[in-house]
Amino acid sequence: MMLARFCSTASWLSAVCGGLLALDLTGASTSGADDPRRPPAVSVQNVPSVPDSLANRLRQYQSTRQAVFSGWAPDGSGLLIQTRFGNTAQLHRVYEPGGRREQVTFFDEPASGRFVPGSHGGELLISMGKGGNENFQLYVTDHDAGEAKLLTDGKSRNVLGPVRHDGLFAIVSSNERNGKDTDLYIADLNRPGEKELLLKTDSEFWEAADWSHDGSKLLVRKVVSINENYPGVLDIATGKVASIPLPVQKAAADQMQFSNDGKSAYMACDANGEFRQLCHVDLASLKLTWLTQDIPWDVEEVEVAPQIGASTKDLLAFTVNADGASQLYFWMGERPIPVKTPMGVISGLEFNPAGDTLAFTLGRPNLPADVYSISLRNPQLVRWTYSETGGIPPDHFAEPTLVRFKSFDERTVPAFYYKPSGASKDRKAAVVINIHGGPESQSRPTFDPLMQFFVNEAGLAVLVPNVRGSEGYGKTYLQLDNGPRREDSVKDIGALLDWVAQQPELDADRVAVFGGSYGGYMVLASLTNFPTRLKAGVDIVGIGSFKSFLENTSPYRRDLRRVEYGDERQPEMLEVFAKIDPVNNVQKIRSALLVAHGKNDPRVPFSEAEQIAKKVTANGQTVWTVYADNEGHGFARKENRDYITAVFSLFLMEHLK
Repeated sequence: MMLARFCSTASWLSAVCGGLLALDLTGASTSGADDPRRPPAVSVQNVPSVPDSLANRLRQYQSTRQAVFSGWAPDGSGLLIQTRFGNTAQLHRVYEPGGRREQVTFFDEPASGRFVPGSHGGELLISMGKGGNENFQLYVTDHDAGEAKLLTDGKSRNVLGPVRHDGLFAIVSSNERNGKDTDLYIADLNRPGEKELLLKTDSEFWEAADWSHDGSKLLVRKVVSINENYPGVLDIATGKVASIPLPVQKAAADQMQFSNDGKSAYMACDANGEFRQLCHVDLASLKLTWLTQDIPWDVEEVEVAPQIGASTKDLLAFTVNADGASQLYFWMGERPIPVKTPMGVISGLEFNPAGDTLAFTLGRPNLPADVYSISLRNPQLVRWTYSETGGIPPDHFAEPTLVRFKSFDERTVPAFYYKPSGASKDRKAAVVINIHGGPESQSRPTFDPLMQFFVNEAGLAVLVPNVRGSEGYGKTYLQLDNGPRREDSVKDIGALLDWVAQQPELDADRVAVFGGSYGGYMVLASLTNFPTRLKAGVDIVGIGSFKSFLENTSPYRRDLRRVEYGDERQPEMLEVFAKIDPVNNVQKIRSALLVAHGKNDPRVPFSEAEQIAKKVTANGQTVWTVYADNEGHGFARKENRDYITAVFSLFLMEHLK
C-alpha cells in the first residue's frame, strides 16, 4: 500500500506504519500554550502541544507550493505568477517555460496583481490587504524609482477592475464614500491618489468587467446574488448605463468581454436554460445569440484574443465546468473546439499580446497548481512552472473518484471520494467529510495537501460533497437551500452518512466533519442534527448564528448575503434562524469540537467563533480553540497555517481513534 512505500523510502516516517494512530504522542500531553511551534500571533485553549512525530510527518506536505498565473508581460517576454517562497505569496516573473522564478514583490502581506498594459518597464498594479482584513489597497510600481505608490485611500476596501488598453487608467471598485456602497471610480495611474467618481451606487452592487479598445465604454453588471445579476454598457463620457435585456426576468450573467471591434460582446448567461451558456450580444440591436446550447454545463471563464492580422473573426477561449472538472474550448466563429487537458480546474485564461498563445493556471487533484500555455500553432500543453511537492513523489498523491448518493428527497448529490490505500472490510477506514463554503461554491478536484496527508498518512477516507446549493449543477440545484430551506443541505450530510454506512471499507462509527466559512456552519449544524453519528467537528471561520452573522458582517456585503440566507429583519426568517442557528442548539452536540478563526475576519466576524466555543464548552463538551491575531477569513501566513493544520491533524487523531 502507499503508506508502506513511504516507510521504505522516507526517513522522516516513524518506524511503525499504521497511519497516524501509530504515532508516538508523548509530546501531546503538554499545553499548546507552551508549544515552541505555536506562532506568537496564535492563541489556543485546551490544545495540547504538537508532538515531534506528527510535526515531522506533516512537514513535507506543508512544504508543497503552487503557482498561479497573473498575466502576460505587455511585450510578450514571459509572464507573471503568484507563488510563495517565504511566509506569504508574492509576485514573480518567469521568462520562459521551466525557467527560474524571479521575485518582484517583497511584502510582509500576500500580494496579487498584474502588469500595466503597454508598460515597457514591467510596471505592476498590486493589490494587498493587511492582516486578513480584506480592505485591499491598490499600488502601482514605479520602475525607475523602484517603489510602489499608493493609488487608494489606505483605509477602505478597493478592488481592481479592468485597465484601459493604453495602461493610463484603471477602474477601481471602492466603498470609501460610506463604507457600505461600492462605487466605481476611474484612477489615473500616472497620478497616484487621483481618481474620479464614475458610477455612484445606492444600496446596489455594481462590477465592471471589461473596457472597450477605444476607451469609450465599459461592460458592467448589477449583482443581486449569484442567481440574479443584470448586464449593461456604461458610457464613460456620461456615466450612464444602458441595460442589455435578457429574455427572462431573473438570470445571471458574468464573464463579459468586448469583441475586438467593440460592436459586440460575449458573456456567460443562464437566461436560456439551467446552465450558463456562451452568448454573443450585438450591441446595436441587442440581439442575443447562444453559442453553446449543446454543452449541458456552466461556461465559467471567457477570454477574447487580441485581433490577429487582418482577420475580422474573434478568437475566444472558454472553459466549461463539467461535473466539477474543467473542459477547455476554443471558438473561432463556427463551433466549439475542445482542447485536451489533464483532469483538474483551469482558471485565469489570458492570451498573449500576439493573440496566438493562451496561458492559464491548472490545478489538479494530485499535483499542486501550476501555470501552462497552449499555442494555436501547436496545441500541446507547455508547462511554465514546476511547483515543489515537498520532496514527495507525485505518484504518491491520491486521486478522487466521483460518487453520487441519494438524499432525503431522492435527489442525487455528488461527492469526490479519496479512498486510502489498504481500506477494506477487514480494515475499515475512519472518515473525514470536508464541506465547502460559499454556500454557492463548489468542491472541485484540486490539490489540498492537508487532505492528501489525511489519506496517505493517516489512512483516513476523505469525502468532499457538493450538497444542494452548490454551483456547477444548474440554477435549480443552486437555489435549493435558499432562505427557509437552509437545513435541506444539512440533510444531504445525513444522507452521506447513510452512504458511508453502506460502504464495507468505511467505518460509520468514526466520522468527523470539517469545513470553513459556510462549511463551518455546516459542521456545526451537522453536529446538532446528527449528534450520535459524528465523533468530531472542525469549524474554521464558521457561522454560529445567521442572525448575529448578518448583523455584524461588513456592511458592503450584508445585503448580498441576505439574498442567499434570508433577511434577519423579517419576522418569518428570524423565526427560522432561531430554530436552526447552531448557537441555539448546542445542547444537542455530543461530539468534540475544534474552532479556528482569524480575529480580523471581515466576512464572518470573530464573535461567531467566540460565542459558539463558549456555549459548547458550557454544555460540557470538549472544545479546542485556535485564534490568530493577524489573519482574517482563513490563514494566509505559512507559519500560522502550518501550526494550525498540525492542530487539526492532532485533533482528528485523538477523536477518530
